[in-house]
Amino acid sequence: MADYSDNEILLRFRVPATREAAFTDLIKKYQERLYWHIRRMVVTHEDSNDLLQNVWIRVWNGLEKFREESQLYTWLYRIATNECLSFIEQQKRKATLPLSDEENGMERQLKADPQFDAQKLEWKLQLAIQQLPEKQRVVFSLRYFDEMPYEQMSNVLDTSEGALKASYHHAAKKIERFLLDH
Repeated sequence: MADYSDNEILLRFRVPATREAAFTDLIKKYQERLYWHIRRMVVTHEDSNDLLQNVWIRVWNGLEKFREESQLYTWLYRIATNECLSFIEQQKRKATLPLSDEENGMERQLKADPQFDAQKLEWKLQLAIQQLPEKQRVVFSLRYFDEMPYEQMSNVLDTSEGALKASYHHAAKKIERFLLDH
């Protein structure tokens, strides 16, 4: 498979004869990054897979109308982030639990993972991230794991760069305190 640029994929998608191949190339290019972005937000593999499928359906339905006002990567992350936030909101409503109970539910799911080892730093980091408020969790994940620049994050989350920097700073401090205390 050739490595196509986003622009080449978009051009090929707009031609009916190459539309499906272009979409397949788009999935191959971004599937893993989007999966891990979603997984860090919703914790479980099953929920992540379901949400990723929803993302690809929304992308397929909207790609022809994509106006290229932002980078394709940014647009994909915005769709994935919105899918996750909607899912988390639905989970909260379904459970009719206070927010802290829902977050504890995500923590319980994390601890139930057969690979979970509370002594390993990567698991401690995941537990620390689950303690963060929703917005800080998203900002921290995009910056720390995806190394997304604040300017691009601002487009994904529709928030000012200053607010994102503050959110990331507060999240990093909370995580640092959690890791030192545990």
